[in-house]
Amino acid sequence: MTALPQTALQRLAATIETRRSADPETSWTAKLLSKGPEKCAEKFGEEAIEAIIEAVKGDRDKLVREAADTVYHLLVMLAARDLTLADVEAELDRRDGRSGIEEKAARE
Repeated sequence: MTALPQTALQRLAATIETRRSADPETSWTAKLLSKGPEKCAEKFGEEAIEAIIEAVKGDRDKLVREAADTVYHLLVMLAARDLTLADVEAELDRRDGRSGIEEKAARE
């Protein structure tokens, strides 16, 4: 059986994982991870705010770029806490077919 090609997100997640052991002087990802989960979370928050700003402004191209930065920093933040894209995908699979209202009610 032939394996399905990886998505861009899967390739990015794999790259982040390989950069975990890279030299922080030569890898932005390694540098972020070396600063700890709190710094990674802070950077994710900054990028998310930038994406929100572009969503409000309505510049589609800038929003796409900021959204890509946000997704990258989300994956780095997850890696800093030893979580993976696969962990998030499993949670999304668990929620599949349930309404958002139902899902929120189940958490309370």
